[in-house]
Amino acid sequence: MTSTNRDTGPRQHELSSCAKSSAEGAEVAREDLGELVMIGSPTPHRSLLSPHGLDDELGTEPTDRSFVNDLNIGQVVTSIAGDREERDLITTLLYRQLYDTTTIRFRHEVFRDLEDKVRFERVKGSVELLRQTRSHLAQLEKMQSKYQQEGWLLDAIAIYCQAVTSLADDLNADSVNSQGLHSFGDYLASYTRCDAFVSLATEAAQLREALGQIRYCVRIRSGRVDVYRYENDPDYSAEVLKTFERFKQGATKDYRVQYRVWPSMDHVGAQILDLVARLFPEEFLALDEFCRHHDKFFDATVRRFEREVQFYLAYLEYMEPLRAAGLSFCYPEVSQSKDVLATDTFDSALANKLVAKGQKVITNDFSLSGIERVVVVSGPNQGGKTTFARTFGQLHHFGSVGVPVPGSAARLFLFDRLFTHFEREEDLANMTGKLEDDLVRIQATLMTATSESIIIMNEIFSSTTLNDARFLLTKILEKVIQLDLLCLLVTFVDEITSLAPSIVSMVSMIVPENPTERTLKVVRAPADGLAYALAIAEKYNLTYERLRGRISR
Repeated sequence: MTSTNRDTGPRQHELSSCAKSSAEGAEVAREDLGELVMIGSPTPHRSLLSPHGLDDELGTEPTDRSFVNDLNIGQVVTSIAGDREERDLITTLLYRQLYDTTTIRFRHEVFRDLEDKVRFERVKGSVELLRQTRSHLAQLEKMQSKYQQEGWLLDAIAIYCQAVTSLADDLNADSVNSQGLHSFGDYLASYTRCDAFVSLATEAAQLREALGQIRYCVRIRSGRVDVYRYENDPDYSAEVLKTFERFKQGATKDYRVQYRVWPSMDHVGAQILDLVARLFPEEFLALDEFCRHHDKFFDATVRRFEREVQFYLAYLEYMEPLRAAGLSFCYPEVSQSKDVLATDTFDSALANKLVAKGQKVITNDFSLSGIERVVVVSGPNQGGKTTFARTFGQLHHFGSVGVPVPGSAARLFLFDRLFTHFEREEDLANMTGKLEDDLVRIQATLMTATSESIIIMNEIFSSTTLNDARFLLTKILEKVIQLDLLCLLVTFVDEITSLAPSIVSMVSMIVPENPTERTLKVVRAPADGLAYALAIAEKYNLTYERLRGRISR
């Protein structure tokens, strides 16, 4: 028996009769991520991920993924995808940057609809039923008994009809606002009203009812097994319990045999089932006919929805504990404008770890407007500068894939490429020094970047002198300004903030009463000139706290 929806690699799925009946002027869409073929209808549902529904409209994965590790984006993606069956699809989509704001707004609308807690739970429940349907179908090839296969197929169809009917009720046109769910709701309304689906659901229910009425007895005696119709035979278990009830004292052990719930069946069970089929030929003939006509029942559009909606469910479930901890997520305004901002934002990867430990998460704000393009972040070590840089990059990446981002409000730039230049350990294999490696990498970045790119640089040239670092950073920022790039630079060379009007200074703060204590807040403020001094003092163990510790010995 061939199943139409098992995850066994790319294949073309046969259309259900409902899809055939509604496909007037039908248009066959290309396979979604190498798996499913979707068929259009008078009001076709193309995809829950894009209004276009074609693979080349769903964005592209970055060819250079160095920013993924630098910004800890991989940690966030892994936490979201988890061990879900569709984790490969979710991971792919969370790396695929979109280049049109239409698709980003399309996804935002679907997220907003699914943020309704009642709808979220109901859709999640229906999707779980569809997963159970496929789980049933996946067992069929492992079964040896023909009637056991048919029974599991019947159960799968019943579960499927329940899931589809529930989804149709939950996603009716009056209850959803997003284009994606509205389109799929329209599809389901037509699909569940067509004669083929109504017949499938009705026949499945009637057949299960008929099979559920079958009663038979099994007598095992001297190695012989007899199967016969149940004719009001006495229930000896009940008689025994009744007889000995008066002798019962306190809790007693239950010696009754528990039937196994897993789908395996040995040869004895299969032969008993064959004998039962001979005792009730009419019911089992109906089962044969039903399974022969409905073995390809799983609609491709429903299967596509089941896969794609996991992207939304997974992300919303990832957000839930962070929101419960008092953190905000918002739907960013994403555009070609370089006037960017974010309020109450945070590093998702770090926040996920801190919330799991019950620790507080510090939020920050930033904004650029007018001619402002470059943020230079300075301040003492361990003050949250690198975390702030990662937050800036994470926001723009996840903003470009169409998901909610950390913060109470955000306006983000839709970039073409995201470049990061974080400090690397010296690689002895390439026979180059750390400074040379930094220069080679940043040169390659500046030669590749366009005016639509974003560059995030963190503590580069820390291995050289102050004068050399100042000279090199000045040359790099002159090129960045020439290209009109959006840039964030973390550095101890804070005097370069006065290089051009397009540069904004931000500083990681300390507690005024105790300079050794960090607030982890990064605010817009003039550089105070102490960053390099603090870096040198910490490098040579000359900070106040360390000197005091030495003297006290």
